[in-house]
Amino acid sequence: MLSSVLRCPHSITNNAKLFHYNESATTPFHSSNRSITKCLPPPQLRLGYRCSKRDEQVTPFSEGFSFSALKEDDSVWDSGDVWTNLALYVFTLHIPFSFGGLSVVSLLSRQPHLHPQIQALSLLTIQILELYGALILLKYTAKPQHDFTKLFKNTSKSLNDRNWFLALALGFGFLVLLIFLTSLLADGLFGPKPVYNPILKEMLLDSDVSRVSCVLVYCIFTPFLEELVYRGFLLTSLSTTMKWHQAVAISSIVFSAIHFSGESFIQLFIVGSVLGCSYCWTGNLFSSIAIHCLYNALTLLFTYFN
Repeated sequence: MLSSVLRCPHSITNNAKLFHYNESATTPFHSSNRSITKCLPPPQLRLGYRCSKRDEQVTPFSEGFSFSALKEDDSVWDSGDVWTNLALYVFTLHIPFSFGGLSVVSLLSRQPHLHPQIQALSLLTIQILELYGALILLKYTAKPQHDFTKLFKNTSKSLNDRNWFLALALGFGFLVLLIFLTSLLADGLFGPKPVYNPILKEMLLDSDVSRVSCVLVYCIFTPFLEELVYRGFLLTSLSTTMKWHQAVAISSIVFSAIHFSGESFIQLFIVGSVLGCSYCWTGNLFSSIAIHCLYNALTLLFTYFN
């Protein structure tokens, strides 16, 4: 009984009663007339007493559970400048480098058709430059005293149990399943079409240098760049002004549209949605980067061996 009192003294502050009595001394250390004061709970609470303030663990079935680990104060960019900053990235970095970079290389080298190895090395250089430019842009437009590492770790102790390795496994498996099902549906509606890029296949079959360059581009730099921009920047910023699933949907539409591929719009939207949900669940950008890397690696393998 006393152990229960000591375990939760704050819950019986208003109900406890003081009982004063005289206890006869049975040892040399007590006098026969010494008054002893004890703090006991009321009689109705003495049996089966439990602490009413006990902390409860938050589970997916708890009332206060939230799927998204992102908070309103997680964004390091002003919500009012989201679309301005995105447009600045698209028109000053993404379109010039991703869609005009190889044309500039072809013009400078005076070769209308670039050799596959030169093309692969050029893609690697272009992607590194675009990533470097995006880092500078996001750093320049961020709030003062911003730490970019905040996007790659859980800042809340209550989210430590959200293992991003588990999110990686589930997200990648779910993504592959969805892409496979949508591919079957598209083949049934519009007929079978080649699912690989012939230019990419030519680079993969050319030389070891070309293959290594393609792996670096598609499995390292591109996933890091796109996840930083579309999940780390766009999704995080949107989640401060709307519900997380709305932010995932809008960021996925933007992610798909900026690829300028009408035939792959639905599949790219699915990819963006899975990556966005993974990032929202873990609050860790590494989870979506890892899924993106594995998905692109699977695409390279399929293109190489097809």
